[in-house]
Amino acid sequence: MNVFPHSSATQYTCMLLSYVLENKRGREAVLMKLKHLESSMSSGRKLFRLGNMVHAIVAARQSNQLPELVPRFCLTVSHLNRALYFVCDMLLWVRSVGLFPQIDKKKWRRRATRCYYYSLVMNLTEDLYELCRRMEQTARAEGAREDSPPRGRRVRSFVSRLTGGLQPFLLLLCLTLRRHPPLLLDTLKNLCDLSSPLDRLGIYKTHPVVIALCGIVSSLVGILTVASPSLKLKPSQEIPR
Repeated sequence: MNVFPHSSATQYTCMLLSYVLENKRGREAVLMKLKHLESSMSSGRKLFRLGNMVHAIVAARQSNQLPELVPRFCLTVSHLNRALYFVCDMLLWVRSVGLFPQIDKKKWRRRATRCYYYSLVMNLTEDLYELCRRMEQTARAEGAREDSPPRGRRVRSFVSRLTGGLQPFLLLLCLTLRRHPPLLLDTLKNLCDLSSPLDRLGIYKTHPVVIALCGIVSSLVGILTVASPSLKLKPSQEIPR
């Protein structure tokens, strides 16, 4: 969700180091600097929230034109929740600089976290849909390579063996993800991002170190997809012209 993944990587790295150094003597100065840097990176990113909100609205409008129902619904809802998240986050920033101190910080932070959580759930739903499609394609491709007579029987034979237990299913899953790195990276990033809102909403409490590590992994994946656009997951079908 972050347009500037390198700043998130720095922020989460500072968060992790702060926790590691928190209980060690003689590290107070380093600890304060790390916490200040983490806070500065978080505050600095808020200056770009308005642009991110506009980008999310435009992305929602584009995804609403996708021909397939599931990607169209999931991505549109995800982008709209993302836009609402940036609205809530901007209000929190306005309160933090003292323009509207009457804004309920706790309430709006929880609303922002909910929007972030719903956006990630929709992204993961779309990832799951895409994964199912890709696994079916992989099963058909592998079945077509067999030497048994008609193709339909080959596919059914291959699929029946794969659905015979957990191990064959995991084999097909790994094979599919290996053949589709953008899907693997997008799913990994969304799963890592999910740890923070789950903890903040009290759905699943997570250790701060785990949240920091997940944030670092997510940011590194974001940097990788920016550096290599071919690794960024595209919708299952192109938007019709």
